[in-house]
Amino acid sequence: MKIVITAAGKGTRLLPFTKEIPKEMTPVFSKINSKNHTVRPILEIIYEQLYSAGGRDFTIIIDKKKDLIKRYFTMDKKFLKNLDNKQTKNISKFYNHLKNSKVNWVYQKKALGFGDAVRISEKYVKDEDFIVHAGDAYILTNGIHPISKLISTAKKDPEISAVLLCKKVVDSKRYGVPEIGSNKKNYKIVKNVEEKPKKPKSNLGILPIYYFKADIFECLKKIKPGRLNEYQLTDAIQKLIENNKKVVAITLEKNEYEVDVGIVATLKSAQEISFKHG
Repeated sequence: MKIVITAAGKGTRLLPFTKEIPKEMTPVFSKINSKNHTVRPILEIIYEQLYSAGGRDFTIIIDKKKDLIKRYFTMDKKFLKNLDNKQTKNISKFYNHLKNSKVNWVYQKKALGFGDAVRISEKYVKDEDFIVHAGDAYILTNGIHPISKLISTAKKDPEISAVLLCKKVVDSKRYGVPEIGSNKKNYKIVKNVEEKPKKPKSNLGILPIYYFKADIFECLKKIKPGRLNEYQLTDAIQKLIENNKKVVAITLEKNEYEVDVGIVATLKSAQEISFKHG
């Protein structure tokens, strides 16, 4: 399973914090690799969740100004020598996972949007199925993680080209919105998708975690810039649907929580949710 993590956004909604520190390095609470709460960059938690789901082949899309991320994901033996045994143990687990992973670093030359960030990963994904995960949001759950559910949903039905992860939303201004057709046992059929619609056709918002077959790349090559002159991933998903490819959606359950540090309005709740449920 190939993994693509997008971490090239400018983070303008979190300025001035993001002037020097990428939003993907925003600290949240976690008990990953530790019995007690630790403070970790959100991108590390996303990586660890994907690693736990079986991910070993990662392509991380970054901006040239975000080499801080690349440095953090590089093993630093000198740093470990200055820590006590407990701290060393926690960080060494992360380093061991990195050692067992292949990580490709890809620079997005211009800020052309989420769709463009996924498109430039084709060289590394090639013709394989893959997961796309944004670098500023993740899901907490006490059960089977949605990443694993995305994978199992696609594996059970070879006709599926894309699996979307959605949640019920009151305000659709920040989300792509699917129009739902029929409900199947384990998923919903998606008839259409639209980015930040004025008149949403459902009460669902698409979360930035996806399962794709490689035919999404052909659709990404055919779309035109949309809002803010950026290439929208939802436009490519709509192309899939228009090409009679099967696109489905699964939804978050009651015990599953989105941790999102993308904007100021969600940052406080991200800290609270990660501390309570992390």
